[in-house]
Amino acid sequence: MPKDQLKGIQDEYDVVVIGSGLAGLTCANILGRMGRRVLILEHHYQLGGMATWFKRKRGHIFDISLHGFPHGMVKSCKRYWNDDIASRIEPIRGIRFDNPQFSFETTYDRKDFTRILMERFQQPKERVEDFFDKARSFNFYDDDGTTTGQFLERCFPGRNDVHHLLMEPIAYANGSTLADPALTFGIVFSNFMSKGVYIFKGGTDLMIGLMKKELIENGVDIRIYSDVQQVQLAGGKVAGVVCNGRPIKCKSVVSNANLKVTIQHLIGEEHFAPEFVESARRVRLSSSSCQVYMGLKAGESFEYLGDLFFTSTLDHFDSVALCAKDVTSRTFSCYYPDTRPGSGRYSIVSSTNANWEDWATLSEDAYEAEKAKLIEETILALERYLPDIRGKLDWIEAATPGTFSRYTKTMQGATFGTKFEGLGVSKGIPEQVPGMWHAGSVGIIMSGWLGTINYGVIVSNEVDSYLSRNKAV
Repeated sequence: MPKDQLKGIQDEYDVVVIGSGLAGLTCANILGRMGRRVLILEHHYQLGGMATWFKRKRGHIFDISLHGFPHGMVKSCKRYWNDDIASRIEPIRGIRFDNPQFSFETTYDRKDFTRILMERFQQPKERVEDFFDKARSFNFYDDDGTTTGQFLERCFPGRNDVHHLLMEPIAYANGSTLADPALTFGIVFSNFMSKGVYIFKGGTDLMIGLMKKELIENGVDIRIYSDVQQVQLAGGKVAGVVCNGRPIKCKSVVSNANLKVTIQHLIGEEHFAPEFVESARRVRLSSSSCQVYMGLKAGESFEYLGDLFFTSTLDHFDSVALCAKDVTSRTFSCYYPDTRPGSGRYSIVSSTNANWEDWATLSEDAYEAEKAKLIEETILALERYLPDIRGKLDWIEAATPGTFSRYTKTMQGATFGTKFEGLGVSKGIPEQVPGMWHAGSVGIIMSGWLGTINYGVIVSNEVDSYLSRNKAV
């Protein structure tokens, strides 16, 4: 780590982007293409935010959140990044489910789900088609108060098994629950149903590397180990930031940090109208996550389990149980050698949604005990499907909500940002503090890879317009 991470930066920038999640990177790339002077400041040693990876001994590479995203990623990456990145986005082979209510594999698209709902769940075609059409009709602006649970019950009354099938993958994709607005389910579900689930072939490390290359080609300055402590204002407008204790002048700022961190810590509530502060305080954080990373020895393999494997031991779907520390539901992301062509390696990442408070208050000894329990129970759950897996592993470790909070600086390890009400607060920041924007995992629907990229696009256009109006070229 060099002593001065900020050595060689310009005296002033048009835009400083705080954080390097996909929203921040995309926003920076578009503004760089426009000829704006852009600086990305990332406190971690790697770019990507939650879309990142880590390496371990004996050749292991683990992706944090590679599986999976909708086909819309192809269009967004082609338009806002480049053809090379877009060309590496490929459909996964299949998604498996196994729980006391049902067990099968699917391509996870509308055609196959229509067949499954009609044949396996004995739902009439008209009801199924009506459900898909209603889910697709949801948009950001028409929240009528209907919850996801109410919507699913209206479409498939008394069929918790159908609700389980429809809801569980979306809960893992964006942290939503049956109590959240129906539009947070409908929009994300419909995106996946258009053409199924996709993955970036080559791993997150390759993708972020290609993005970094383009950012540099577009003139964007990038600094890691660069922790922003404060956004500086002058006359109520953005004037700069303080990073690693050093002031940096800029005409605008895009925060890719957590929404509440942005308002409460980077800017300060005293710079907002009282009613806005109250709205921001009422925003609820979404759930966090735990993951267990399992790497196989060189030369070892496992039989095909699907690319994503949703498992549960409950005989019904329950959003509360889905996040409980006493785990009943796990999703296994399976990485085969063709995920990283030429690697020849197999790995599995187990993901569980989690509550911050279940982990935050543990003593050091209790925390280590619970972490060991999480790892052991995960291996036992996997042995139901791969009885000999334990002997094939040579790397096992776990991440908890505290891990995500530490490495992403996300308040309370909120993997999926905020609940839906956070979107309006996020979009309202520039009206309160001219020159200040927020982009990232927010409002549930603006979470996941596609959601955050598209939010970065929206914000980039707003920033460019602001700079043009203020002749800040």
